[in-house]
Amino acid sequence: MSAPTLSTRKPSPAPRGHHRPAGRDSAREEFVRALRRNISAHGFLIGAVLCFSFFSWYPMVRGFFLAFQKTEDGRTTWAGWSNLSYVFNDPAFWQAWRNTLLFTVLALVLGFAVPFVIAVVLNELRHAQGYLRLLVYLPVMLPPVASVLLFKYFYDPGYGLFNRIFEFFHLPAQQWLQDPDTSMLSVVIAATWMNMGGATLIYLAALQGIPGELYEAAELDGAGLLRKIWHVTIPQTRLILSLLLLMQIIATMQVFTEPFLLTNGAGPEGSTTTVVYLIYQYAFNFNNYGSAAALGLVLLVVLAGFSAVYVRLSRSSED
Repeated sequence: MSAPTLSTRKPSPAPRGHHRPAGRDSAREEFVRALRRNISAHGFLIGAVLCFSFFSWYPMVRGFFLAFQKTEDGRTTWAGWSNLSYVFNDPAFWQAWRNTLLFTVLALVLGFAVPFVIAVVLNELRHAQGYLRLLVYLPVMLPPVASVLLFKYFYDPGYGLFNRIFEFFHLPAQQWLQDPDTSMLSVVIAATWMNMGGATLIYLAALQGIPGELYEAAELDGAGLLRKIWHVTIPQTRLILSLLLLMQIIATMQVFTEPFLLTNGAGPEGSTTTVVYLIYQYAFNFNNYGSAAALGLVLLVVLAGFSAVYVRLSRSSED
């Protein structure tokens, strides 16, 4: 019989691959099951990320670097701040900003107020609402080029519809697109008609979400139509109004299609030259891609700054 010993023997290691932690296996299996369940969702997500990467994020990053580069004879070199200096010293730069701000103000007066008024009227109607909604939204469904060319026919100084209406009321004919004083207003009218359908339907959806008890209480207090709109409708739709205001300002400051097709971009005496059209001129008329990217960067900074200030003011007003 062997004597007992105090030395402890280490257990022999288990063969590889036979004993694995149960927690790791269960986590791996759960991950595989979740991946199989969501394989289609991951596929769509990867496709969206790739599309945004190639068509949105990469052009933005490339444009940022291009704003500080210059290409001559097929060679790209760093230009520093020279592109920005060229843009700021160009007289067309300031004229383009004045025209863009004028277009934005006029578009807010017409394009922001008119859809809201139309939505209020449609909300008060009890018959043919579906037909009228389709009629209001119809311009949005038309191709933008077709809509602009339609208005170009309306603005024709000889046989255009608007001058025919003026002639019927014995008013003098107007040079709508040929006169520097009326060219920008003509562009704004066309742009308002083309884009007001979407805003009108959004306003209408917000109006239909307002409880009817609020209007009944206002009527008991003796409020008329204008007072009900001021004290009930506008406060209840303030969030939608502020959001669409921000989106419209951003969109109107990037206007290009309407002046490009109606007035060939610049317009009489440069009265419809906008910032985006000036970017187009730099890039495709002057082959100065660095200055075009620099002006695009300036526009991006202005819009981002405005958006940040607007969000800050909106948060402070809510608090």
